[in-house]
Amino acid sequence: MINLMNLNMEIAFFFSLIISLLSSLLFLHPRVPIGFVRIHIMICAIPPIIALLNIVISNGGDFGPWYLDSLAWLMTLFVLTIGFIIQRYSVRYLLGDRAYRKYFSLFTLTTGAAAVSWLSNDVRLLVLCWGVTLFGLTLLIRVNKKWQLTKIASDRSGRLFAISWIALLVAVLWLSQITGQWQLSHALSNSNLDKVNSWEGTGIILLLVLSVMIPAAQWPFHRWLIESMVAPTPVSAVMHAGLVNAGGILLTRFAPLFDGGIAQILLLILASISVLLGTGMILVQVDYKRQLVASTISQMGFMLIQCALGAYLAAIIHLIMHGLFKGALFLQAGSAVPHASSPKGITRWSFTSSIMGILVGLVFWLYAPGDGYQLISALILGTSFSLSWTHLVAFGDGWIGRMTGFILLGAMLMVYITVHSFFYELMYETISYGIQPPLIVVVPIICLLLFTCLLVAWIARNRSSVTFMIIYLWLIKLGEPKPDLVESHPTYLAQLLSQGGNKG
Repeated sequence: MINLMNLNMEIAFFFSLIISLLSSLLFLHPRVPIGFVRIHIMICAIPPIIALLNIVISNGGDFGPWYLDSLAWLMTLFVLTIGFIIQRYSVRYLLGDRAYRKYFSLFTLTTGAAAVSWLSNDVRLLVLCWGVTLFGLTLLIRVNKKWQLTKIASDRSGRLFAISWIALLVAVLWLSQITGQWQLSHALSNSNLDKVNSWEGTGIILLLVLSVMIPAAQWPFHRWLIESMVAPTPVSAVMHAGLVNAGGILLTRFAPLFDGGIAQILLLILASISVLLGTGMILVQVDYKRQLVASTISQMGFMLIQCALGAYLAAIIHLIMHGLFKGALFLQAGSAVPHASSPKGITRWSFTSSIMGILVGLVFWLYAPGDGYQLISALILGTSFSLSWTHLVAFGDGWIGRMTGFILLGAMLMVYITVHSFFYELMYETISYGIQPPLIVVVPIICLLLFTCLLVAWIARNRSSVTFMIIYLWLIKLGEPKPDLVESHPTYLAQLLSQGGNKG
C-alpha cells in the first residue's frame, strides 16, 4: 500500500500539472500581458520538481488508474524537464511570432499528456493521453499556419501518427478482450498471459511494433521526421529529445508479451536497416538540422535493437542520454560552426582510433560471448569509443591537445559508468531483461551491420568509383523531403508583406 506521504506527493504532482495547463490556457487570452509567460514558465517548473521528489520517496505500486514505479516517475521527470527547458528557451526565441501564445499552450498540453501516458496503468488512459500527445505534436509542427510547407508537413505527419495510434488502440483492445483486464499490470501477469495463444500474441506484438516505429521515424516511415524540419527549432528539439524515443518506454511496458518470435525478429531487422540508412544520410548531408534528423533515425534504430534483444534497461538509459544530448544540439543549431582543418598525422591517429574501437568492443564482447545483447553492446561501445577517440584525440592540436582529449575521454568514460550505475540501481527491480531472439538470427544481423560499415569505409576511400557516386546520390535522395516541401525561401513572408501593402 502507498503510505500517506506518497499519496500527498502524488496528489500534489497531478494538481501542479493541472495548474500548469490552466496557466497555459489563461495565457491564450489576449488581455493577459505577454510578460505572464515568465510566470507560466515558473509554474511549469513545479511538476518536474515534485516528480523528482517522488523518485526519491515513492514506493511504487498501483494507485487507481496509475502505476507509479521508478520507471514511470523517471520518464515523467525526463519529459517535463525537457519541456521546461525548451519552453524557457522559447520565451525570447519566438517572441513576436503570431502564434506565440498558442505555442506555449500546445507545448504544455503535449508534454503534460506524454508524462501522464507513462504514469498510466489503465490502458484506456494510456492510449488517450498518447493520442493527445501525437495530436499536440501535429499542431506544433503547423504552428505557423501562414506557411504552406508547415501545413503539408503537419498533414503527412498527422496521417502517419493516426496509423500509429490506431495500431496501439487495436493492440490494447485485443489484449484487454483476451485477458478481461484494463489494468496493464494485471493484463501482463503470468496468469493472464497464459490466456494469450501464440498467434494472438504475435498479432498484438506486430501492432505494437508498428505503433512505435512510426513515431521513432524508422524505415520505411522515416520521411515524416525529415519533412518536419520546417517546424520551429524548439519544436524539433522536444520532438527529437522527448517524443520520438517514446517507443522504448512503450515496448518496455509491454515487455512480458515479447517471446523472441517473428515480430521481435522483424523489429530487429527493420531497426538495423534504419541504423544503416540513418548513418549513411549523416555522411552525405550538409544541412546541420538534417544531419541531426539522420542521427536521430540511427539512434532510435539502436534503441529499438536493444528492445528487440530484450535489453530494456539499456534502451531506457539510451533514450534518456540521447534526448538530453539531441535537445542540446537543436537548441544551439543556430550557432556558428567553426571550420576545423585536419591536423598533421591525422591519418595515423584515425587508424589508431579504429584499432582502439575494435579492442574495446572485443574486450567487452568476450566478457559474455554467448549473449546477443552483449554482442550489440560491444558494437555500439566500440563504435562510440572510436568516434570519441577521433574527435577528442586524433583531431587534437599537437601533443598537448591530444593529451587533453585523452583526459577528457577518460572523464567521459567515468561519467558514463557513473550514470549507468545510477540508472541500474534505480530501475533494476522495475525493468528486467526480456527474451531475445535466437542467436542464429542475432549474430548474422550484427555481422551484416559490421560488414556494411566496413564496406562504406572502403567505398569512401574510393570516391572516384561509380559505386560511390551511386550510393552517394541515393543517400542524398533518401534524406531529402518530397519536392513540394522544398522552397528556396519562405514565401509566406512575401505574402504577408503584400497583404500589409494592400491594407496600407
